[in-house]
Amino acid sequence: MSVKVGDRLVITRRGSMLGRLRPEDLIETGIHTDDSGIALASSEIVVHRAVYSRTAAQAIIHVHPPHGIALSLEQDEIIPIDSEGSYLFHRVPVVAAERTVGSDEMAEVISSALVEYKLCMLRGHGLFATGHLLEEAYQWASAFEASARIAYLVRAAGIRPVEYRKESERYKDW
Repeated sequence: MSVKVGDRLVITRRGSMLGRLRPEDLIETGIHTDDSGIALASSEIVVHRAVYSRTAAQAIIHVHPPHGIALSLEQDEIIPIDSEGSYLFHRVPVVAAERTVGSDEMAEVISSALVEYKLCMLRGHGLFATGHLLEEAYQWASAFEASARIAYLVRAAGIRPVEYRKESERYKDW
């Protein structure tokens, strides 16, 4: 995860775990330039920098939601079927890159998607969510995995949902 502070960013340390963060796991470095903190920064820093350069995001969370990842292996977009996901996201694009850890290609496809959307999935890897605050990005990521879990369970059970949402045929366009 990271937050933008002027022309700098604070990003989690390479290999840190969100549930066990300590002050020394937060690394400050430049958005456009490297400095001494770069060696310790997350391997996804290239993606965070690209997103900050192309969008109005002030915070980014990158997580590996199991149900979202499973759905991303088959779909080019994840369209929630539950009420909360439908209201919040309408649809979440799934993008692909050959190198799925900290590559320039990954930075390009994710930052392109996040120009238009608050969150996107990298096929087989994970979710990137943006916000004005870190808490907002975290809320998007948490709500997405809850929605993805519902969609996964409905598919696994063979349930054919009855449509209940007004104008749901437009969700693919939003």
